[in-house]
Amino acid sequence: MQSALYVSLSAQVAVEKRLETIANNLANMKTAAFRADAVKFETALSRAASQPVAFSTPGENFISRKPGSVTRTENTLDVAVIGNTWMGFSAPTGKAYTRDGRMQINRTGELQTVAGYPVLDAGGMPIIVDPEGGPLTISRDGTITQNNNQVGVLGLFDIPASARLERFGNSGVIPDRAPTPVIDFMYTGFQQGYVEESNVDPLSELTQLITASRAFQSVTSLVEGSESSMQNAIRSLGEPTKA
Repeated sequence: MQSALYVSLSAQVAVEKRLETIANNLANMKTAAFRADAVKFETALSRAASQPVAFSTPGENFISRKPGSVTRTENTLDVAVIGNTWMGFSAPTGKAYTRDGRMQINRTGELQTVAGYPVLDAGGMPIIVDPEGGPLTISRDGTITQNNNQVGVLGLFDIPASARLERFGNSGVIPDRAPTPVIDFMYTGFQQGYVEESNVDPLSELTQLITASRAFQSVTSLVEGSESSMQNAIRSLGEPTKA
């Protein structure tokens, strides 16, 4: 089979994956603290043919850590995370991390994410407050006070830049390397009454969508042309020779 057909098919798979990623990003552009997916492509070199042939790999997704814009809500149970750090919460599969600082208090006083998962302190323990004790005040370092009494401290964690992030839900991540609690709040911390928005850039994503769609159409035309030339060659070679 022609190498061009294999190359075209590999490109088609890669572009399709990019289209799926862009569609997911656009679908979550209004999701609080959502981190956009990006795709990393590499070139695979094959020497199976008489000449080396370069193929596109299917692509590998990774989660962008670029921060999103911050919006003021004036809700005392909302916090925006300052700096490239994360809040911790307890997920069914273990500890997970998020930039979505929207919280709620359940009937027993447990501080939870909007999805109902316990929010953790720096030691990885759930935070309990008085559900009838009035509004909470949350300082930059995560200290929680209620009726002028300290009732807990929000945990803030630094995920290593080299860690691979696995998505949990819409805004949560699970790193493959253990995060470390933040102890220096000069450049990091919490901002009460604010929420971080998605880091999806709609204009950029739409531009990439148009580019990827055109690329997919071009590759499809190339595949069809390669198949047509092969069929013509088969018909020509298969014709009986005249005596």
